[in-house]
Amino acid sequence: MALNYINKIIFLFMTVVGTLGNMSVSANYMFSWWGSPEKKPIHVILIHLAFTNIIILLTKGLPKTVAAFGLRNFLDDIGCKIIVYLERVARGLSICTSSLLTVVQAIIISPRASGWRRLRPKSAWHILPLFSFFWILNGLISMSLIHSITGTGFNISQLKNSDNYCYFMQESQEIKGIVLPLMVLRDAVFQGAMGGASGYMVFLLHKHHQHVIYLQNSKLLYRTPPELRAAQSVLLLMLCFLFFYWTDCAFSIILSLSSRDNTLVANTLEFLTLGYATFSPLVLIHKDGLLVECWHAQMEKLRKCLSHLYVQ
Repeated sequence: MALNYINKIIFLFMTVVGTLGNMSVSANYMFSWWGSPEKKPIHVILIHLAFTNIIILLTKGLPKTVAAFGLRNFLDDIGCKIIVYLERVARGLSICTSSLLTVVQAIIISPRASGWRRLRPKSAWHILPLFSFFWILNGLISMSLIHSITGTGFNISQLKNSDNYCYFMQESQEIKGIVLPLMVLRDAVFQGAMGGASGYMVFLLHKHHQHVIYLQNSKLLYRTPPELRAAQSVLLLMLCFLFFYWTDCAFSIILSLSSRDNTLVANTLEFLTLGYATFSPLVLIHKDGLLVECWHAQMEKLRKCLSHLYVQ
């Protein structure tokens, strides 16, 4: 009973806090993007990442929260197909978008003499076709789920391969032979690009750090450019992603090799699935001070409005 109570609190906390955090991050970058004459590609990517996280939380976290509180099944067969399909597509989009964010940020901070500088997006609109490609790619990879997912319609405790309200039917070996290699290839390619870009950014940030130390020893003032501060935020975000991704993989292997039902490992795996979507906006809010900036902007608008009314 204590474990069940803890599950309720954690699922509710992660779903609510993660959704509100991603909504605030998305709204902040949307206002910054539309209000600024210079449309930054990084802002568009972060908006898409926040939107992807919201889909994960609503399609994975919300049903888990409802199931943890023991509410009755609210999903029929079609609802299960839609929810599980969107959740799987969103997880693939999270990997692709995080990789794109790292690569673009590495290109932005690359030296002007570097050949990578020529790949820098000229406009934020150049990023949008990549989003279409990500949606099509992950939509096609996850297409097999439509045929293998069905609503339980009966006691979910009797199902071994159930996801609370939805049942995963056994897929044929032919479908597994096509889908699994594609998923592994997708993850390997995008995480390889993410790792290479992250290593390149660490190298550039180290050179910048050495330069700052030299200037400080020379008693010269030097300000960190905003691009490098953004790179530090992106690196922290990628560490968060890699932690939850590989911990999720490790617990999945442990659960698959376990000969008996392990409730603790299964629950931990569910929490890890929601981990990146929940904590990534908190990383951005803390590192970039988004809430502080938004608060100051709103207070400035209120001050101007009150002063205008006073003059009238």
